[in-house]
Amino acid sequence: MQRKEFLKKSLLGGALLTSAAAMAHVIDNDIDDLRPLEIVGHNHLPNTNDQIMNNTILHKANTRGHANHGWLDSHHTFSFANYYNPERMNFGVLRVLNDDRVSEGMGFGTHPHDNMEIISIPLDGDLEHKDSMGNTATIKHGDIQVLSAGTGITHSEYNPNQDRLVKFLQIWVFPNKRNVTPRYDQITLNPEDRRNTLQQILSPNSDDAGVWIHQDAWFHLGKFDQDFESTYTLKKSGNGIYAFVLKGQFKLNEQLLDERDGLGIWDLDAFKLKAMTQDAEILLMEVPMLIG
Repeated sequence: MQRKEFLKKSLLGGALLTSAAAMAHVIDNDIDDLRPLEIVGHNHLPNTNDQIMNNTILHKANTRGHANHGWLDSHHTFSFANYYNPERMNFGVLRVLNDDRVSEGMGFGTHPHDNMEIISIPLDGDLEHKDSMGNTATIKHGDIQVLSAGTGITHSEYNPNQDRLVKFLQIWVFPNKRNVTPRYDQITLNPEDRRNTLQQILSPNSDDAGVWIHQDAWFHLGKFDQDFESTYTLKKSGNGIYAFVLKGQFKLNEQLLDERDGLGIWDLDAFKLKAMTQDAEILLMEVPMLIG
């Protein structure tokens, strides 16, 4: 498959964030926003050429978009808010991969979403969630949260702690069904269950391991001893894999990846990965390559 076939640019309207009156220190902002026509802001890296090699694309950690707002320090693998790179709109249906740090007692004010599957993976600290469906919950390391925005919801995200940062991944996936009834879910997994194995954290099936979304996607987390090798076999023909290194160093199909590097691979049935450092951690996201 040619790169132009799967890198379909998304011209999505933005949604301004407003402060949540019920939360002290929640910032009024326009950060959680997709704006396709804006030029890279002063606190973002300039556009860089991606390394495209046959059926892979490499995104080195230091080429991601970066925005430091003081209370929020965020790295964007794909175009988001004021970071715009026409070569980094998405990887198949994977639209957003944000690596966020939110300061003590701060957060995102109430803001709207629709027709998007939103997954949050806490890496350290706590993140409090409130939404228009009446859900109030706090997620922490080991938890996986999913929000199917469907016909439309509003929600806020907030660091309730006054003594520590919260670090989390925010991931957006285009759904395969539009205008579904909004839905919230979260689960708690044991991180030790991913030692030297790939722990499934997301799938399209409500009766399968992990949370589920409206898309033929499968996510896995793994934590490996040095030199441990594993093989991942794709679940569905036509899907691709986006690998994101959380900690340490890996080799995927002979491509060396450092911490926070991303590698997209398509037109394959399986691939090998090897941990090059002790306690190396990785997130694998298998997603359809065509948006439809």
